[in-house]
Amino acid sequence: MLNTEQSAIDATLLMTPGCSHCPVVLEALTRLIKSGKLGRLEIIDLTQYPSAGESAGVRSVPWTRIGPFELEGVHSHAELEQWAEHAIAGSGFDTYYTHLLETSRLNRVINLARERPSTLQDLVALLDTLETPMVVRIGVGAVLEELAESEALNDLVPGLIALTQSPDPQIRADGCHYLSLSDSPEALAAVRRLVEDADPEVRQIANESLAVLKAVSQVETDVDGL
Repeated sequence: MLNTEQSAIDATLLMTPGCSHCPVVLEALTRLIKSGKLGRLEIIDLTQYPSAGESAGVRSVPWTRIGPFELEGVHSHAELEQWAEHAIAGSGFDTYYTHLLETSRLNRVINLARERPSTLQDLVALLDTLETPMVVRIGVGAVLEELAESEALNDLVPGLIALTQSPDPQIRADGCHYLSLSDSPEALAAVRRLVEDADPEVRQIANESLAVLKAVSQVETDVDGL
């Protein structure tokens, strides 16, 4: 959704004097300031302010934050401009989550998902195509398991149910499994429909997921009856 309240975004660059790639990123960010894509640029020398890197969990420089997007390493002007445009529009979280999971930053994905639960829909969307790299699919699963039985995960149930209707059996199986992490009545109904799926692996996962959901439902019933 387009952010109509601002047409530019702020950025931060953490760098060190001895970094060979930092001037490349600095020059690109400066161009974005001149073009109006960035409203403000904060530049921090980590040799003078090491606490800035510690608080941000910086592993290497250059390190750039553009709106909600934290980027490590060297990035071209075109790449940084695209991230700035995403930040302005409030879009690009599917691309960003892919980037984070491909660079082994699972904890950042989990923290960002908790900070911005609305972006979890972008995460689930990555499961809807087999073109998504396996390392990313595994990472998405790890995030969803971290959010098991939470309100944030229950909000994703409609999207997960849509996965169970995919023509691809692997996607149906994934949707079925992740529905078992919720405690939604709608999830129970969707999983039950897959018990007689044409694919044997989907049927197996559906039966396993159904058992989990029934157990959760029974526990809730027992608690409500106390």
